[in-house]
Amino acid sequence: MRPDGRMRPDGFAARFGSPPDVRAEARGRVNLIGEHTDYSGGFVLPAAIPLRCRVSLARRPGKRVRLFSDDRETDGVLEYALGEETAGRGWIDHVQGITRVLAERGDALGGFDVSVASEVPLGSGLASSAALEVSVLRALRDAFRLPLDDVALAKTARRAENEFVGAPVGIMDPMAASLAPEGAALFLDTRSLAHETVPIPEGAEIGVIDSGLPHEHARGGYRTRRAEVEEATRRLGVRELRDLSGEDPEAVARRLPEPLSRRVRHVLTENRRVLEALAALRASDLVRMGTLVREAHRSLADDFEVSTPEVELLVSLADRRQGVYGARLTGGGFGGSVLLLAARGAARAAADAVARDYRALSGRVATVLLPMASE
Repeated sequence: MRPDGRMRPDGFAARFGSPPDVRAEARGRVNLIGEHTDYSGGFVLPAAIPLRCRVSLARRPGKRVRLFSDDRETDGVLEYALGEETAGRGWIDHVQGITRVLAERGDALGGFDVSVASEVPLGSGLASSAALEVSVLRALRDAFRLPLDDVALAKTARRAENEFVGAPVGIMDPMAASLAPEGAALFLDTRSLAHETVPIPEGAEIGVIDSGLPHEHARGGYRTRRAEVEEATRRLGVRELRDLSGEDPEAVARRLPEPLSRRVRHVLTENRRVLEALAALRASDLVRMGTLVREAHRSLADDFEVSTPEVELLVSLADRRQGVYGARLTGGGFGGSVLLLAARGAARAAADAVARDYRALSGRVATVLLPMASE
């Protein structure tokens, strides 16, 4: 940083003609347990990961916004005008959605240049969109002195996803990107937004393997599952499935036709598993936590039907590895990544072996994202 408080020149200055005023970042997340519960007012337990999205931003005169992404260098510098946001332009819709929502909130923005560099793989189920949105919002908050606390920032990111991008996501991803600390999980009540930091036991290590099958929240199976949950909620006569927390999941399921019965059974049992997982983490009971992880996967595969043959293969291979307590699909499903809960020091070797076996059996390439090779 220079004596006048501005950042030193770098590639940003060469591209936009001046150095950035601010830099910001946000982490991706892996969800330990609590999948497809956040849009029903339920419980989730995500954890921040080392992979980050980083942005550099500089204010500019007028209302023009100029954007560049290292991941999409062939796009060059893209532009739009504040107040003239137009959906359907790819990755910049996440930024356009943010400026649209901020304007609707009454927050004053001027033009700006922004450069994005993300380590969070797209479509991996690790909340790459939330990491982008939260990092941009943090930079805008600093550059324009916006009155956004960390929870309001997460709500703004979700509105951008829901209302502009058109992805019917819940609040978990932006809350995790905004609030989850390194080395800990974030227990979140998505109805009240009450949250608590829960340390990851010292004896545990997280592995993540990208299946190589990207998923998209804005269309496809995720949207269908969201609609099914909403239909089941309507038929049951409640505001959210969270309202049925005290009831027997099997009894509730019998009140609905297939496949709605199984969708609801997953949500209700998953909420219970999150609470049990919270207790297991507090007690450093990794055996119990591993059992819950495996149960969560079977529920996602059988009741919620968001798994794929490739993901099933990865999970079955991981569950056989020494040092792995449990494995499951993580993220919205229909591709994405697999989580391994392993003993400390065992995750990388287990994940590498799973990726090798996966390629030999399926012909597909899986990428070990965590632990990082240098860890």
